[in-house]
Amino acid sequence: ATPMSVMVGLGRGAQDGILIRDAQALELLDKANLLIVDKTGTLTEGRPRLNTVIAAEGFAEKWILQAAASLERASEHPLATAILAGAVEKQVEFLPIGAFQALPGKGVAGRVGSTHVAVGSAALLAEQGLSVGSLSEWADALRGEGNTVVFVAIDGRFAGLIAVGDTLKKTAVKAIRELKRGGMRITMVTGDNRLTAAAVARSLEIDFRAETLPAEKAEIVRQSQAEGFIVAMAGDGVNDAPALAQAQVGIAMGAGADVAKETGGIVLVKGDLLGLVRARRLSRLTMSNIRQNLFFAFLYNTLGIPLAAGALYPLFGLLLSPAAAAAAMSVSSVSVIANALRLRSAHLSAAELHRRAAHG
Repeated sequence: ATPMSVMVGLGRGAQDGILIRDAQALELLDKANLLIVDKTGTLTEGRPRLNTVIAAEGFAEKWILQAAASLERASEHPLATAILAGAVEKQVEFLPIGAFQALPGKGVAGRVGSTHVAVGSAALLAEQGLSVGSLSEWADALRGEGNTVVFVAIDGRFAGLIAVGDTLKKTAVKAIRELKRGGMRITMVTGDNRLTAAAVARSLEIDFRAETLPAEKAEIVRQSQAEGFIVAMAGDGVNDAPALAQAQVGIAMGAGADVAKETGGIVLVKGDLLGLVRARRLSRLTMSNIRQNLFFAFLYNTLGIPLAAGALYPLFGLLLSPAAAAAAMSVSSVSVIANALRLRSAHLSAAELHRRAAHG
């Protein structure tokens, strides 16, 4: 009764771009009441674009971009990709680098030619004892517009900032609205600055936690579980993998890092949170189908076993022959299989449900 429904449910999900690697995730998804979601690549397109370069006094914008882009060539971060693309667009020549360091949650550092360069968050600058100074107001204004601001330090001096913007996925607002309507509480957890995170969270009308390090994401999931929440975690990056593993239901975006997809119990191939809405409905339908199958199985056995054992023979003269009992058992199995197969035509999206209702 149970494996048949689960197997058909997994197949139905695959048809809709929902790869379910862990059957337990399918069972728990509909029960999940808190979704913790990453920002970049999950709520946003994950294709940030270079918007602005602002130089501090004594530095040139072209040199800042050249130094940052040269160093970021060794990084796989989406922000690095945006800076590189912007440098190529502006026909900036890349310089050789050395002693490259990736600093998780903070940025990158290394040598560009004979110059030491650090590119990353305000926390990275603070570690080097540097201040943004008069450009802090510019940085805050850019963040308020939803940009991520990256700071550049050259030879121990604050050199300037680079603003990178990433647009929300077209379906993000609709998906969040549908998930909230389904009873989920949603919190965005990101390593971005508070002002940038607030701008995104405000447009989606959700809670947020900003300036979190990769290890802190898993701790936030753990704390939420301790508070009694059944947590679903959605993310796409290497930094999200520990949190995906910690959550009861880990949901990875199909276009994300391989380690995230390996860790997540569910993979949304299209990288679209509307896939999560459909996955939750599939979870609900599958669990309902399992309960129906168990009802059929217990009903047949409750009626058939006493009859086959002759319990009704003294009273009514009713006795089930071995051949009839075998036939009845086959009918029981067929009914369970037929009911499970109904999942193949299940309507998972809100649009499908509305069309179905309109046609009676």
